Amino acid sequence: MQFSMQGRKALITGGSLGIGLAIGETFARAGASVAVVARRKDVLEEARARIAAAGAPKAVAISADVGTAADCERAYKEAVAGMGGVDVLVNNAGTSQRGPFESVTDELWQHDLDLKLFAAIRLARLALPSMKANRFGRIINVLNTGAKAPPAEGAPTAVTRAAGMALTKVLAGEGAKHNVLVNGLLVGRIESDQWVRRHEADKAKGANVSMEEYYANMGKSLPMGRLGTSQEFANAALFLASDAGSYITGTAINVDGGLCPVV
Repeated sequence: MQFSMQGRKALITGGSLGIGLAIGETFARAGASVAVVARRKDVLEEARARIAAAGAPKAVAISADVGTAADCERAYKEAVAGMGGVDVLVNNAGTSQRGPFESVTDELWQHDLDLKLFAAIRLARLALPSMKANRFGRIINVLNTGAKAPPAEGAPTAVTRAAGMALTKVLAGEGAKHNVLVNGLLVGRIESDQWVRRHEADKAKGANVSMEEYYANMGKSLPMGRLGTSQEFANAALFLASDAGSYITGTAINVDGGLCPVV
């Protein structure tokens, strides 16, 4: 089965690297126009070029900090101007923040909530009116497995992502009668830029393993014995965003190789 997104227009936050970029390229290969949002202009332009090369009719790069209300509104308006609308929204912005509960400051809590939860709230609020009017919409909230099984020292990310899962269910209930489908995809351990950065930090501290060994060692503790790839995650997003996922809404799907103990 081939999944088509011909004529669709997708806005992806955190779209310059890793999972977000893989989703953008995958959507483009399926025929969608794609706007990616991130903060770093140089990396964004590289991402835009890759998405255009993958076949996107329109590829738009938007430099913005979606942790702020003003930039959420500006990014959405620029995406609409660049593509002619938005009917697929992928809320992917955010990095992992975690530590002992007593060490998490108010400032860190607020930053995490703004970037991971309020960005999704604000962008969904902007996108829903036109999605409802067109009787087509797809919203995918990228969360993590801590939303279902929050670990010790998992704050603030596990708490913010759990709130994002509740938001997913609320939006799904309201959007269903308008053919606006809202789902969550939960990340386990996926090969990504954040692990590359951690590998570099470990090397700076004296660790002497290659990136391949680093990934292999991480994968040993997983049921499937390996990390997932950004492409594997993007494949799940494509299914939900295409007409093939036309009767799925209000669910949170683990894309984690069996890591999460909660279904």
